[in-house]
Amino acid sequence: MKLRSAILFLGFALLLPMALAQNSGQGELPSAPSASQQDTQPRKPAPAAQPQTPPAPQESAAPAQATADPVQSDAAARAGSTVGDVQRDQQTSAGTAPSATSPPPPSPQDESITTIRKTVNEVNVVFTVTDKHGRYVRDLKKDDFKVIDDSKPAEEIRSFHSEANLPLQVGLLIDASNSVRDRFKFEQEAAVEFLNQTVRRKYDKAFVVGFDVTPEVTQDFTDDTEALSIGVRALRPGGGTALYDALYFACRDKLMKAQQTGPVRRAIILLTDGEDNQSHVTREEAIEMAQRAEVIVYTISTNLTGSSHHGDKVLERIAEATGGRAYVPFQITEVANAFAAIQEELRSQYAISYKPADFRTDGRYRTIEILAQNQKGLRIRSRHGYYAPSQ
Repeated sequence: MKLRSAILFLGFALLLPMALAQNSGQGELPSAPSASQQDTQPRKPAPAAQPQTPPAPQESAAPAQATADPVQSDAAARAGSTVGDVQRDQQTSAGTAPSATSPPPPSPQDESITTIRKTVNEVNVVFTVTDKHGRYVRDLKKDDFKVIDDSKPAEEIRSFHSEANLPLQVGLLIDASNSVRDRFKFEQEAAVEFLNQTVRRKYDKAFVVGFDVTPEVTQDFTDDTEALSIGVRALRPGGGTALYDALYFACRDKLMKAQQTGPVRRAIILLTDGEDNQSHVTREEAIEMAQRAEVIVYTISTNLTGSSHHGDKVLERIAEATGGRAYVPFQITEVANAFAAIQEELRSQYAISYKPADFRTDGRYRTIEILAQNQKGLRIRSRHGYYAPSQ
């Protein structure tokens, strides 16, 4: 009996190693409990690698990489990288926020977001030419003019045109304060007639602003003269006068921001008595904004007593500094004549573009002077200068 037990024990000892060797060749050991639980639980920001299906090298990122800045991931995705997509999917599924403390690593080179800055050293000027009798001269050529920029002759004249048909962007600013109440109705009708005669559908655009203490846009940019007329007739007089604020607003917030696909003439027709008692900006600040927006300002005084007014001097200063013209009617019926004269001038202008000599992007004000070379007795009216761009 003892001999049989010993033989059985010896046989079992010999067979056990062979069985273990066979099992080791059939497959791997089962995963640890922690790994099995991960497969059934929601994914965490930095999941552990699964033994059965090892992740690709891009996916086995450290926890810090899994929470990369979304801007960096977006740039990588646009450059054709799949790493950013994997990282962004991990953040979305886990609900983790991007790191706000550590700066993102350098972005890969991405031509799609490259910003190109180019300084344009070309100046465009619109001007009018009249003879000694005040009649417009419309048949002059490029060689008939000389441009002086900041006391130096222009280095090059790049283009020259007689701009009878250049598209217009016009702002009509009408004083709706108490000071013009007695003649307001007639001025409205004269303005409506001007718009009907000047604005060409699908070509020109205009807007209407009435102002007392604050400017009010009663009709935004449009080529619809009927809509413009409604905007003019919607104005009602009352309140103080913030003339400079209205001019500043029209230049900065309307004309300077207006979309354009090519050369245009920007003009403002300012109908007012020139008195200001409510503005936050000064007269010179309003003029400077008009110059920066390259706007010509035409003024029509509503002072009809025939004597000199302080407001008329203000309007003359604004018009002269921007290359426009100041009209001072002596009778209410002459307001319509002033509008007609402005319309004629807008169709009788020249446009020249040139490259200044010794141009610098220093933000400084540079003067402009356009001289007639081959004919005498001509009067040229243009803006007096411009502000160079700042670098």
